[in-house]
Amino acid sequence: MSDPVTPQQDPADAQTPAPTTKSAAKKEAKRLEKEAKLAAKAAKAAPSAEKKAKAEKAKKDDAAEVPFVNTTPKGEKKDMAQPMAAGYNPIAIEAAWYDWWSAQGFFKPESTERYFPLKDGETRELFVVPAPPPNVTGSLHIGHGLTTAIQDALVRWNRMLGKETLFAPGFDHAGISTQSVVEKRLYKTSGKTRHDLGREKFVDTVREWKDEYAASSHPQTDPHRHAQTLSKAVIETFCRLHEEGIIYRANRLVNWCVKLNTTLSNLEVRMPAHSKVDVNADCDTLKVEQKQLTGRTLLNVPGYDIKERFEFGVITSFAYVIEGSDERIIVATTRPETMLGDTAIAVHPDDPRYKHLHGKFALHPFLDRRLPIVTDSIIVDMEFGTGAVKITPAHDPNDYEVGMRHNLEFINILNDDGTFNANAGERFNVNDGKHWVVGRTVEEAQQRGEALAAGRKFTLEQDEDVLDTWFSSGLWPFSIMGWPDNTSDFNKFYPASLLETGWDILFFWVARMVLLGIKLTGQMPFKEVYCHAMIRDAHGRKMSKSLGNVIDPIDVIQGQTLENLHAKLREGNLDEKEIVKATAGQKKDFPKGIPQCGTDALRFALCAYSGGGRDINLEILRVEGYRKFCNKIFNATKFAMLKLDESFVPEPTSKPTGKESLVEKWILHKLNIAAAEINTQLAERNFMTATTSAYNFWLYELCDVYIEAMKPMTDESAPIETRRSAQQTLYTCLDYGLRLLHPFMPFVTEELWQRLPRRPNDSTPSIMVSAFPVHNNAFVFDAADKSFDLVFSALKTGRSLAASYNLQTDIQFFLHIQNDEEAALFESQLPTIVALTKGCKSAKVVRDLSEIPDGCGGAVVTPSIAVHTLVRGLVDLDVEIAKCDKKLDLARLNLQKVIKVESQADYAETVPENVRLANEEKRKTLEAEISTLELSKEMFTKLK
Repeated sequence: MSDPVTPQQDPADAQTPAPTTKSAAKKEAKRLEKEAKLAAKAAKAAPSAEKKAKAEKAKKDDAAEVPFVNTTPKGEKKDMAQPMAAGYNPIAIEAAWYDWWSAQGFFKPESTERYFPLKDGETRELFVVPAPPPNVTGSLHIGHGLTTAIQDALVRWNRMLGKETLFAPGFDHAGISTQSVVEKRLYKTSGKTRHDLGREKFVDTVREWKDEYAASSHPQTDPHRHAQTLSKAVIETFCRLHEEGIIYRANRLVNWCVKLNTTLSNLEVRMPAHSKVDVNADCDTLKVEQKQLTGRTLLNVPGYDIKERFEFGVITSFAYVIEGSDERIIVATTRPETMLGDTAIAVHPDDPRYKHLHGKFALHPFLDRRLPIVTDSIIVDMEFGTGAVKITPAHDPNDYEVGMRHNLEFINILNDDGTFNANAGERFNVNDGKHWVVGRTVEEAQQRGEALAAGRKFTLEQDEDVLDTWFSSGLWPFSIMGWPDNTSDFNKFYPASLLETGWDILFFWVARMVLLGIKLTGQMPFKEVYCHAMIRDAHGRKMSKSLGNVIDPIDVIQGQTLENLHAKLREGNLDEKEIVKATAGQKKDFPKGIPQCGTDALRFALCAYSGGGRDINLEILRVEGYRKFCNKIFNATKFAMLKLDESFVPEPTSKPTGKESLVEKWILHKLNIAAAEINTQLAERNFMTATTSAYNFWLYELCDVYIEAMKPMTDESAPIETRRSAQQTLYTCLDYGLRLLHPFMPFVTEELWQRLPRRPNDSTPSIMVSAFPVHNNAFVFDAADKSFDLVFSALKTGRSLAASYNLQTDIQFFLHIQNDEEAALFESQLPTIVALTKGCKSAKVVRDLSEIPDGCGGAVVTPSIAVHTLVRGLVDLDVEIAKCDKKLDLARLNLQKVIKVESQADYAETVPENVRLANEEKRKTLEAEISTLELSKEMFTKLK
């Protein structure tokens, strides 16, 4: 067997109930995370004491480092007749399977009918997921890996349950974000802007960018259903909403980016934070962050030298002269440049200082403009400043509302690039939408234009302005099904079963889909929304390109050197200062680069992190730990296959024969528990506990216990009936165990499952379309589970006892059993105890204390069971006697506490029965422990 994925741990430690609360689940996740990280560290820092083992490991490593070349023709199945590789190589394991799955049509919804035929009277459930479309703004980041891992796990699980599944992929055109990224790259590589290229050439450049990066962005989906957000549905929706008056043309105050020359949604302006334009690394949305200033602040302005700073946050006061008098009215602002757009001065109607000015005008000092004095109780606070407020309707959201209330002039003083326009007084009409012609086609627009022109000449020009990307993305669940056409896909697969997305775009995207879905289709677009966490780096920081902590999932899958990570920084749009900072960050976090982990390990890790929290602090060491787990599965299956000799043929069904040994019944019972737990946990979307259940079954129950325990049962010296039964149980566990893992680890499970023989009359071509294990009454062995757990407790106690004496070889156990039933049980399990204890030479059941040799140390399992091991000549007797005295003192003290509780008045009447039984069991155990320690002390004393 290979090195374990975690530090050596007693399998008995895993025999605890699955966590049933969020708190317990989080603790379990932390435990697993710690184990995985320790495993990876241990693997790197393994001692080199055993030269032979080191040489063998080096041999395996050399074999694994030989570059893999995929020789399987695209779309064809791998040749499974070839021997299994010497070691687990994720690149080799994962090769060819996706192409074969696609070629076989397993992703298509109709594949379910082929492999899961319905019985009479049954109806088939649907499970539909519209994959959130990744932007074409560049290569993928780890957030895409998380969302795909979760979605694909659910789709695979539901497909294996016999549901008709559709995982609909696609891409978001991401207008502003894509424009930003492409413009930066264009300027960095050629020194040109989009204006230098012109509209058509720039659009072609964006399309080239899309073609380059879209190819790497599709998950495990039906490739025949790829869609994008720019579609016929967008035109239909726009026209329909315009015809109903919901969309109309009018001038409104907007957030204008002078760098990109585009408007930005209010949702895309975040405050407070840093003043910058940023493409969000987790959800691909463009964010403009505003900085709240508390006083004078010097800031850089886009378009100026990076070293040049301008003053912001200073209040400037100035006075307007009242028309026809020498009186002045003082106003204040932090943006004095906007006074060129002032069209009024507002005062409070109840302010006695200005009542004589109601209805009068002030004069603009630089422009031929009269500014009316208006009264407004909403905008003006009499107690603040002078109580007079300058009104710039075209450049402030609050002033805009004042302008609308008082029918003021709206004067735009800025050009698109943020400079003043020619006269700083250009007027525009707020309601100029009457000449906006909307049509689904050019012909329809032409007809509507002719009707509007009423015989006059006109020219149609397409408006270059567009709605933001969220408008088209809001149509996603039904546009990908062919809407507005009445397609079969729309009628069958809409609404979707589940939408999986991030918390941070609930209002950007999810709310829009709900509103537009109900408006346009009359239905909610999905039945359930699952929000995943935001991935942060190992230090809890948000991933940012400028910090160098953005992780490309391909780098985790394939591995990446530190030098190549540095080189990739220069392929992006970072300036030199940011590259230096990011390079330092990469060197600190990935001093040896990113290790090759493989897709399965990454997917499993991302699901294991998903326990309901809002953030994930991703550690590559943990992902690497799950690569070790993949290695464990690979080597365990490879070893187990040696036990399934060429003459082995699986039984037609997995139903037990009734002749199974205790450990066989126990492992089938544990398999059944794991299957029930994983189904429940996936239904509850608790991916953390689902992966924990699968992990624990494979590592602690199948690998550490059953595969080891069955070794003597499958030796040539074992009876043929015993050997065949153990083989059948092993086959069932491998078959079902791989299926349980498949939603999280599709590639390694397919590779290993394909190497298993099929049951007679089973022609299932792929694990993808095999039945997912569910609770099976035939696998319920409660009595066997309880019995083997007792044996396991003794085994655990024996291991701990041997370890306390530093015994590693020639271990001899003497099991003192006080009742006949338990004695018979342990007699039958002695070979298992020896097989599962490393270095154990023998194990013997004794009924009388006189049968225990002198010089044994002992430990209690239960009041009626104790384990003793021979240590004569191997220990310092005085030290061991002192240990016995110390343990005796503690045991006697604890016993007195229990006796004191039980001696209380009215104990039997006032204490619940379950508590009384627990106290009784505790008292008996302590009494047995004291007897055992006294016996050990007596033996050690005699040997002195």
